[in-house]
Amino acid sequence: MVLPAATSVGEGRRVEKETGEMADEPRPGGAAGSNPGPAATGRRARRHPRRRRLVAGLAVLAVVAASAVGVAWWRLNGNITRVDVSGSLASDRPTKMAEGPLNILLIGSDNRVGEGTSDAASVSGARSDTTLVAHLSADRKHVTVVSIPRDSMVKMPPNCDATVPKAQWPVQQFNAAFSLGGPACTINTIEGNTGVFIDHFAVVDFNGFKGMVDALGGVPVCTTRPIDDPKAHLTLPAGRHVLDGEQALGYVRARYTEGDGSDLGRIKRQQAFLSSVVQEATRTSLLLRPDKLYAFLDAATRSLTTDPGLGLGQMRDIATSVQDTGVGNIAFVTVPTEVYPEDPNRVQWTAAATTLWAALRQDEPLTSPSPSPSASPSATPSVPALTVSPADIRVEVVNATGVSGLAAEVAAALRVQGFAGVTTSSVADRPDGVVVAYGPGREEAARTVAAAFPGSTLAPEASLGQTVRVVVGAGARPVVEVPNRLGSEPLPTPSVAVPSPSPSAIQARTADQDICS
Repeated sequence: MVLPAATSVGEGRRVEKETGEMADEPRPGGAAGSNPGPAATGRRARRHPRRRRLVAGLAVLAVVAASAVGVAWWRLNGNITRVDVSGSLASDRPTKMAEGPLNILLIGSDNRVGEGTSDAASVSGARSDTTLVAHLSADRKHVTVVSIPRDSMVKMPPNCDATVPKAQWPVQQFNAAFSLGGPACTINTIEGNTGVFIDHFAVVDFNGFKGMVDALGGVPVCTTRPIDDPKAHLTLPAGRHVLDGEQALGYVRARYTEGDGSDLGRIKRQQAFLSSVVQEATRTSLLLRPDKLYAFLDAATRSLTTDPGLGLGQMRDIATSVQDTGVGNIAFVTVPTEVYPEDPNRVQWTAAATTLWAALRQDEPLTSPSPSPSASPSATPSVPALTVSPADIRVEVVNATGVSGLAAEVAAALRVQGFAGVTTSSVADRPDGVVVAYGPGREEAARTVAAAFPGSTLAPEASLGQTVRVVVGAGARPVVEVPNRLGSEPLPTPSVAVPSPSPSAIQARTADQDICS
């Protein structure tokens, strides 16, 4: 027997049918239009089961989706290997600034930390090809990524014993720290030589690196000279390429066909590659593609070893904190070095390295901050349009690097764009960078020329006439197209290697810089 439902004053009673439906009982008096007929009642009864089934289906989908996200998160977090090295760190570590910047040690290794070893401070002979210190400013408005040459000769705890006073540390090759004592020894070595507190570490093995590149669908690179490195299993002609994971691994590890006996040339390629990864992830809206994002994170976490405080949740929080950092505010820097006197195949840090580490300790950016993506258009300074055509400008290119053929190569890249009367010369001085000098009344012409040389400096010179002089020094970037160029013939591919700037200079590469520069 089914009991009638309670009624409200002035309304008809609702009677529950055996099917579970509630139907309106006719009101007393049977006023016209006051109660639906049998057909309407039947239609309503049929509609309600469909509505309930739809709601139930959506609820099931929501539960399934939530479960899938939870499973994915659990799996990704479970992929990460965690190693606690706190017991092996020095007792006199640098002071950490409260609520300040964040420094994360990133190590590229040929095998995963923690596998096959019970000692959390060791890595069973693993080698580190790449060591980076990522500095996130306290306000998260800029990020500085510092590459430490593995051939650097630095003071290191003997046998990775951090209890030995720093004054007694012998000089050893930097990458020996990781081979001998893993992340703990590397942290102690960095902190002991720089005074920079390391908050977290992450070790990425190279198999995971390949998977991350493949998850992105490949990464574009640009090489100004052919690469044929059997040890890196890589052969590439000069030019632009899109590399898969296997090729990318060879690209960032190759060092025997380029360089000066150290791995400085390889570091430059690694920094250009990381810039390309940032650009590619931004261009493809990686965060908006769940399939690509999961594949990328799965490959990354499978190859990742971190300290216990750097889990997936912390990584998410860090990523969120820098999501408004402009790509132009991400800078890549190499520790300034010079030849190590006792071994020309090794390098030592210069006095400029002291300036670099001091900037990190004081949380100072190494590049001028560019507007963030969220900045209003009115806050972005406008760049005046170029007013002088290349056809109306005579240019003299002065080679100040000592490298034969550079002036002719630069001149060819200018002629292609319509610059008239380009001549070349050379000087004995060896300045860094590019200086665009101009005479009285030729500032606008000089601005057009300077647009072809990223990072160049304009300099008035009263003795110059109508010709704009370009002095190309060490560290100069390749010529780029000017906005008001003439013709459409592509610029010739650079082939002359420009020497590195002097050790006294700290050169930063931003993530928005052209990958061919």
